[in-house]
Amino acid sequence: MFSPLKRLLRGLNAGGLSLQRQLLLWLLLPQLVLWIAGGFATYRLAAGYANRAIDDSLSQATRALARQIKPMENGLLIDFPRAAQDVLEADPDDRIYYMVSTPPGQFILGSRTLPQPPALQEPRLNVPYFYDGRMADDASSPRPAQPVRVAALYLSYATEDSPRQLMLVQVARSSANREELARSILVDTLLPLSALIVLMTMIVWAGIRAGLAPLARLRGEVESRAPTDLAPLHIEQAPRELQSLARALNELLGAARRNVAAQKRFIGDAAHQLRTPLAGLKSQTELALQGCADAELRSRLERVHQSATRSAHLVNQLLTLARAEPESALVQDRSAFDLRQLARELTAELVPRALRAGVDLGLDPALEEDGDAVPVRANALLLREALSNLIDNAIRYAGRGSEVTVRVRREGGQAVAEVEDNGPGIPAAERERVFERFVRGTTTGDGCGLGLAIVKEIIERHAGQVELADGAVGGLRVVVRLPLDAGAAA
Repeated sequence: MFSPLKRLLRGLNAGGLSLQRQLLLWLLLPQLVLWIAGGFATYRLAAGYANRAIDDSLSQATRALARQIKPMENGLLIDFPRAAQDVLEADPDDRIYYMVSTPPGQFILGSRTLPQPPALQEPRLNVPYFYDGRMADDASSPRPAQPVRVAALYLSYATEDSPRQLMLVQVARSSANREELARSILVDTLLPLSALIVLMTMIVWAGIRAGLAPLARLRGEVESRAPTDLAPLHIEQAPRELQSLARALNELLGAARRNVAAQKRFIGDAAHQLRTPLAGLKSQTELALQGCADAELRSRLERVHQSATRSAHLVNQLLTLARAEPESALVQDRSAFDLRQLARELTAELVPRALRAGVDLGLDPALEEDGDAVPVRANALLLREALSNLIDNAIRYAGRGSEVTVRVRREGGQAVAEVEDNGPGIPAAERERVFERFVRGTTTGDGCGLGLAIVKEIIERHAGQVELADGAVGGLRVVVRLPLDAGAAA
C-alpha cells in the first residue's frame, strides 16, 4: 500500500539526472557560457591594448625616423647611422623593419618587402596609418612570411630644384609579441576568474546539498518504511514547499490508515461474530453424527461438519491476522523465552494430529542432543501460532506416509527454526505468491490460503525473515530466522 508513495519520490530521479544534479547543471551552464564569453572579450580587449601599445611605439619610431630625413638642394639627407640600424635589428624575435620611399612605392632605404599601405586617394599628412600585413625577411628567404604590424606616415617635402612631393615612412614590428602580450593578459585574467568560478561552484554545490537535505531525509524516511507502515511523516526545519508536500502526504496516509483500520475492525468483528455460531454448528453436527444411522444423511452431515470445521479454521486464521497487525497490543507485549522449548512442546501437542493424518512428526534428533537454549524476545502466543501454522501446513499437504521434521538452532546472531517435509513441495515459481493472503500452493487439502501469510506477518513483526527452500530429500523446507535475545544470549 505504501509502494505508490515510494514510486512518487523515486520519480525525482526517474528518466535522467537527479534533482540535485539538474539544479547544479542549470547553475553551472550559464557560468560556463559567461566564462567563455568573458575569455573571448578579455582576449579582444587584451589584443586592443597590445595593439595600442605597439601602435604608440611604431608611431614614435616613424616620427623619429622621419626626423632623420632632411631635404637638401639636390635631394634628401638621411642621417641614419649604421649603429642605429643594428640596434633596431638586434633582437631576432622582435625585429623592427623600416622603409623610406619617395614618391610612395619607390624604395630609398630599409626593407624592400614591407607591405604597402591600403591605397588612399588623398592621404593625410603627418598622421600615421596602422595596418596588419605579412612579410618575409627578403625575397629569397625560405622562411614563410610573418605577420607584422605596420605604421605608415606620409610626409610632404620640397627642394629648390623640385616641386612639393610625398614621402612615405614605414616602420613595422612583428605581431608575435603582440599576440604573446594578449595571451599573457588573457591568462592573467582568466586564472583568477577560473579559481573564483571553481570556488563559486563548490559553494553552489554545498548550497544545493543543504537545500535538498530535507528532501533526502523525506525520501530516506519513506524508503526505510515497511509497506504497511502508514504512520505520519515527520519533517522538521524543512522549507515551506516541502512541509506542504509532507502535509499532503500525511493527509493521504491518514486516509489510508483510517480505511485500513476500518477494514481490520470489520474483519475482527465479523470473525468474532462468526466464531460462536460456527462452534455451535460443529457441536451440533458432531452430536447428529453420533446418533445418525441413515448412511445418506450421515454423508450429508459429514460434509456440513467439514464445511463448518473449515469455516472455523478460517475465522481463527483471520483473528490471528488481526492480532498480528502492528497496531495490535499483542505485538507489543513481548518476553524472553526459549524457542527450542516452544518448538518441543508444540511438536508434542501436534503428534496426535499427525498420527491421524498418517504423518511421522518429530524433532531432529541430532539437534536435540544439543541442550543449549535458543533465546528470543517475542510474543510467545503469536510465535506459537506461527510455528503451529508451519507444522499444520506440513501435516495437511505432505500426504500420508510422509515425514515432517522440526529443527531449532543458533546460527550466528540469529535463532533459526525449520519445518521440513518430504511431500510434493511447492514449485519454485510459486513460492513468493504463497505468502500472499488466500493464495494456496496446491488444490489438495482443506486449507484456506492464510497459513503462510500469517507466518510472514508474525515473523516480520518480530524483525525476522521467512523463506521457502527445497528439502534435503525433496519436499519443502520452511526456514524462519529471528534475532537472538541479546540479554539472554550474553
